[in-house]
Amino acid sequence: MRNERLKKLCVTPLWFVLFLCLFSACRNGHDVIVAGSTSVQPYAEVLAEEYMGRNPKNAIDIQGGGSSAGITAAQSGTADIGMSSRALVDAERNLWSIEIAKDGLAIIVNPQNPVKNLTLAQVRSIYTTDIQKWSELGGTSAKIHVISREEGSGTRSAFEELIMGDSRITPKAIIQDSNGAVRMLVGEDPDSIGFLSLGLVDQTVKALDLEGIAATKENIINGSYRLLRSFLFVSKNKPGDIAMDYVNFVLSGEGQRILSDEGLIPE
Repeated sequence: MRNERLKKLCVTPLWFVLFLCLFSACRNGHDVIVAGSTSVQPYAEVLAEEYMGRNPKNAIDIQGGGSSAGITAAQSGTADIGMSSRALVDAERNLWSIEIAKDGLAIIVNPQNPVKNLTLAQVRSIYTTDIQKWSELGGTSAKIHVISREEGSGTRSAFEELIMGDSRITPKAIIQDSNGAVRMLVGEDPDSIGFLSLGLVDQTVKALDLEGIAATKENIINGSYRLLRSFLFVSKNKPGDIAMDYVNFVLSGEGQRILSDEGLIPE
């Protein structure tokens, strides 16, 4: 069952590959395309803005599409750097890769939801529909609206690995194609539950405690909150001069400070 999930991680939207091919054909020699994980994307954008402010002749273009799409784009060379929020599978381990930071995975509900804490087993049971009503968890009598990321998403891969194990996410889940979309839907629906990057939790949603441990950066650092994953940059070969200069900035003291300020765990 685990192997089946890993195979599905390699599915890449055709529209994304075609877009990158077209974009790559039109760019000039100073452009660097960074594409992939929508979890990594907002942080890469902040870093790119800061980098280009210091290097105005170098253009860094950040695109989403999901972890598997970004890895495929890096493999084909249509992106200079792929972004991934999941570990590489065996067929991808020949890629050049580097960890830029670590991130927590948050289980989120609407702020109006009275439930504050769940066990990992309860989260798993929600996503298999063994638990279907909030009343079974100390909440209202409403039916739970299960929200998930799409196949190929690094965030979904991390959720499956860290929480689901050999269990499968219900096919009845409402599928969203980005962390931002999950956050917006949970923020608008009092009966929903979702998961996303801890660094992207804001006042529109509530991160649940897990096993009595709050989902905070401090608890990730001290090891008590265990839903943790790596953010990766990958490339077909070692990135070219401009792309590598951007990578070096991300890994620099200043770049890591920016990532820390944005809620990630720096290297």
